[in-house]
Amino acid sequence: MSDSPKDITTKVAARSEVSAFLQKVASLPAVQKGSGAGRLLFALDATASREQTWDQATQLQSEMFLAARGQGGLQIQLTYFRGFAEFYKTPWCSDAMALLGLMSGIACRAGTTQLERVLHHALAENKSQRIHCVVYVGDAMEENADVLCQLAGQLGLLNVPLFLFQEGGDLRAQQTFQTMAKLSRGAWSRFDSASAAQLRELLRAVAVYASGGRQALEHFSASASPAVQRLTQQMRS
Repeated sequence: MSDSPKDITTKVAARSEVSAFLQKVASLPAVQKGSGAGRLLFALDATASREQTWDQATQLQSEMFLAARGQGGLQIQLTYFRGFAEFYKTPWCSDAMALLGLMSGIACRAGTTQLERVLHHALAENKSQRIHCVVYVGDAMEENADVLCQLAGQLGLLNVPLFLFQEGGDLRAQQTFQTMAKLSRGAWSRFDSASAAQLRELLRAVAVYASGGRQALEHFSASASPAVQRLTQQMRS
């Protein structure tokens, strides 16, 4: 069966969007290996259910860079998944505006979660060069929880904590995310569209950790919100 005009238009638009994304990725200033800046892998669920909060996540990411400036800088690699097995990544980059511009051109698309792929990617990146933590923002979990927890444990053994920020109240996702955080020696927190300020501060706390370590996070959390203090407490335990 041949594609309808609508399907053809959709496919052309998708190819155009991917092409634009790859062109932007190619133009990002790469980070020199051996740099002393912290390395943070920032993974986003870009499936259709996240569409309403995608712009919010884009804006909040800039807060991580601002928080890290005083701790020696921060290198970020952006990854996201959506649609049918679509998975994209950028080079490691310390240019906040370049990454924010890249995110602003991404559209959410219906599909299933690919957390396992994110975790395998994190393990591979850490093997190539040390990364300090993984941040994940998502609202659902549609995969094998045992597999995800096993991979989270591997990251924990490598001292690469997972910081999982859950949008909404999906119970299965919450239980899995909390276990993954514990096994990786990281932390979990929930947020929603009414708690942008909370997510902003939590992301800033993670940036401080990635760029300055546990001691810097302890210092930051001493005067931070209860949400940040709870996140820090999770890491202690």
